Amino acid sequence: MIPFAIHRLDGLEPDNLLAFMALLGLLRALDEARPDWLTRVFWTVDDPPLRPALRTPRDVDANAVAEAAAKGLGLLARRHEFDGRNDLTLSPADATRCLQKAVGTTDRDGYVADLWAALVSDAAVSRDRKKAEPTPLCLMFGQGHQHFLERLASVPRQKTPPDRGKGRSKLTVPETDCLREALFASWKRLDRTQSFRWDPNEDVRYALRARDPTDAKTKETTQHGANRLAAVGLSVLTVAPRSRFAQVRLVMLGGRREIDGSFVFRWPIWRAPVSLACIRALLGHPGLRNRETLAALGIVEVRQAQRISAGKFMNVTRAGPETFQ
Repeated sequence: MIPFAIHRLDGLEPDNLLAFMALLGLLRALDEARPDWLTRVFWTVDDPPLRPALRTPRDVDANAVAEAAAKGLGLLARRHEFDGRNDLTLSPADATRCLQKAVGTTDRDGYVADLWAALVSDAAVSRDRKKAEPTPLCLMFGQGHQHFLERLASVPRQKTPPDRGKGRSKLTVPETDCLREALFASWKRLDRTQSFRWDPNEDVRYALRARDPTDAKTKETTQHGANRLAAVGLSVLTVAPRSRFAQVRLVMLGGRREIDGSFVFRWPIWRAPVSLACIRALLGHPGLRNRETLAALGIVEVRQAQRISAGKFMNVTRAGPETFQ
């Protein structure tokens, strides 16, 4: 029997969409940098609090995991090129050109094609046929000077966040330390960097608050390493056109549109160590709402987060357990 090391990822809470996407990004980065590790992930179902755990070869420690993740992020982030586009508001013709260009890119693992396949489809368009529908996880279109593609290009390339603190207490956080904080420690969200509104903690509103949530001096901060990983993890969540109610709409791996038009994203909690490819298969499995199927797949529960709107801004909720048939 091959000996393994098990790394409990205490920073990745099971009810946080950003954390789950960071988990996907971690696996993608490790597969890029160290495919020989054959990394696998499972959930600590019998060892609460519930967290994902990473399985690596025995001689790999937490520092080596962070270093390999940093290397993989560097290799993948350089391919986040969007030809100067800031927002994911494309005409069907532009979407077609972008997708064709991505397919023709000569990267060895098809990452660019995967990334664009997770962003848009030229077959799902608005009713006036002027815009291609973007991924449901695009939560910003320029409102509040927040631009999705601009951040998707810049965030994974930003190895370190701005210095923390001021004066003599100013602290520069190395790249691997930032990633270790995101993976192995409870999040303190100390970084004044851009994010994607995938963290439920970013749902900040004026009501009942003692401070202005948009003031630069009091604005909520984020976990930079988690956002870098999640930006890469998005490439796993492929979108595709689907006819519904006489209209072609975009569906996403792991996502579902409810009857009332709302969008939810679901992810399973499983017991056995599995690969990234297996996680993708689980996300797209048609039996995720059937108890007998879940038991056969080794899934103990399914978490579900909902996309919500607060004025002109969109956010996601904490993920609660989904009810099954």
